[in-house]
Amino acid sequence: MTIEHLIFLLIIGYLIYTFDIIQKNLPVPVILLLIGIALSFIPYFQTIKLSDEVIYSIFLPALLFISAYQFSAKALIKHRRIIAYLSTIGLVITVVLLGVVIYFIGFFFVNLSLVAALLLAAILTPTDPVSVVSVLKSSSDNPDIANIVDGESMINDGTSIVLFAVLFNMYLNNESFQVIAFIQSFLFVSIGGIIIGLIAGWLLSKATHLFLEGEYQVMLSIIAAYGSFHLAEHFGFSGVLATVTTGILLSWEFDHINKSDHYLEKLNGFWGVIEPTLLSLLFLLIGIEATKYLLHDYWLYAIIIFIASILIRYIVVVSSLKLFSHWEHINLKQSAIIAWSGIRGTMSVFLILTLSLNEGFHLNAIISISFSVVILSLVFQSLGVYPLSKILNKY
Repeated sequence: MTIEHLIFLLIIGYLIYTFDIIQKNLPVPVILLLIGIALSFIPYFQTIKLSDEVIYSIFLPALLFISAYQFSAKALIKHRRIIAYLSTIGLVITVVLLGVVIYFIGFFFVNLSLVAALLLAAILTPTDPVSVVSVLKSSSDNPDIANIVDGESMINDGTSIVLFAVLFNMYLNNESFQVIAFIQSFLFVSIGGIIIGLIAGWLLSKATHLFLEGEYQVMLSIIAAYGSFHLAEHFGFSGVLATVTTGILLSWEFDHINKSDHYLEKLNGFWGVIEPTLLSLLFLLIGIEATKYLLHDYWLYAIIIFIASILIRYIVVVSSLKLFSHWEHINLKQSAIIAWSGIRGTMSVFLILTLSLNEGFHLNAIISISFSVVILSLVFQSLGVYPLSKILNKY
């Protein structure tokens, strides 16, 4: 991608954000995605390539940090049980159930092994509510819904990467699923990432008091966001959980100690520009990259998987809320909104692009089906959040 490409894409993103006057009904990322798909048919933009490394190393740390430091520490503590469950055990249950459905339905479309079906399910499980959180806050009478959806998405990215890595390694080596190996790998990667994040977050929260200049405080946040991510990855830990933990610790600082200066104002001023910039580029690039994978014979299969994923997520959400009924006062209608808001996005695209580095018939089929389900999720679920919330709020 050239500088000229970058400037054109930024101009498009700027115009969309500037002239968006119906954001409640039509989230900006959906518009950008559809424009990206349209741009892919223009020869000038066909040379643009989106790599997994760009998403993982550049886009993801910043977007995760923004979500984490802006997420209320009080809300995280309040919903810690349901968020922890949905982003770990609930995610694994979802992968297993969806994988089994994909495996058995696949007999009618493409012959996938059980491990391949689980791998496809793992790609489609992490949620990315960036396009609907603001919609949820404006359309729902219960702010807990947006907090649960947002909090879950921050944590489940780390879980999904570990699960994907284990399943992908099993697929490439034709191995069977090893529960003990997965648990050991998950604990090692997760605990290590959290420890790195705790250290980075603590250092950042304390260092901000040493520098009263807002510019230097913002510079520290950039170092902490990307530094914690890549330091954790260097040692084989989860960079996702490291960056999320760093941001959450900073949020805790804002809630309890750091109330006397204008650090938060400076931080929001900087990252408030970075976030729409990155989102503009990301969703335009996803649209451009995905188009070449959307011409295939598996669309009926992809639609069935898409529907099944929503139903399974609803079952998992409802069952988890039953487990924590003493703490979470969420009814079945609100559970439906939480389930519907589990949109596939950035992390799923990163995992798909990781697959694209390898060759094979079944991998090509998995890539095409995955991209199709992600596009269906981004478009239909994003567009459906606002009317669904309004309809369910009436009854």
